[in-house]
Amino acid sequence: MLQEFRDFIAKGNVMDMAVGIIIGAAFTAIVTSLVGDLINPIIGLFMGGIDFTNNYAVLSGDVAPGTSLDAARESGAAVFAYGSFIMAIINFLIIAFVVFMLVRYVNKIKSAAESPKEAVAEEPAGPTELDLLAEIRDALARK
Repeated sequence: MLQEFRDFIAKGNVMDMAVGIIIGAAFTAIVTSLVGDLINPIIGLFMGGIDFTNNYAVLSGDVAPGTSLDAARESGAAVFAYGSFIMAIINFLIIAFVVFMLVRYVNKIKSAAESPKEAVAEEPAGPTELDLLAEIRDALARK
């Protein structure tokens, strides 16, 4: 059983998947930082600093108007945090677009590397059928 487990782990697919998960986790941190630290502030500039995170509705409990979402949650009130959900959707769309652009760029580079640099015109190994027929015609015309 231990040998079967070793064989399973040593298979290329499992190792490729493990490397993909590790790289994916590291890449997630990069993309999250790109979106949170660079893209969202630029979008906030154009939209007048709009941030939906603190938009919520109180379902039960006493919460003073203008209280932040974190303070409302700490007070024990049941809140419907629709603003956080809206921001999560916006962040998802931005992250999905960034990942799409990166995958598109990598695929373009990969296809450029796989395709031949210049198409070399192949010369026929011998005369074509049309050339042979023309020679026969010319030979018959001379007789």
